[in-house]
Amino acid sequence: MPFERLDAWRLAHEFAVEVYRVTKAFPKAELYGLTSQIRRASFSIPANIAEGASKQGSHEFRRFLDIALGSFAELTYALRFARDVELLPVADFDRLETMRVRLGKLLWGLYAATAKHSRRGLRAKLA
Repeated sequence: MPFERLDAWRLAHEFAVEVYRVTKAFPKAELYGLTSQIRRASFSIPANIAEGASKQGSHEFRRFLDIALGSFAELTYALRFARDVELLPVADFDRLETMRVRLGKLLWGLYAATAKHSRRGLRAKLA
């Protein structure tokens, strides 16, 4: 699949797997609350990259990257919240934070690249 060649997708997938792993230790009382929210947001990032990469044109891909970036922002806060209410050990948070920072750079880079590609395509259509 084309999306599997994207560094952003590969890291987003690894990140989601790691998020699932660390949230297994969350209390059962949080299963339908914070655990579910964090897991859905983490899964949404690579899922939207994959779906967007399968669309025709960079404009469509960029729309799915917008959704992935929204989930990324939501997850950023949810992990910080989980750490601050002592559901997520600091060592796990730090490991996830290192991955998250790297993923953010890759996501924004991919978003910027699709924006450039989209503008070039628009200029070509207008010429």
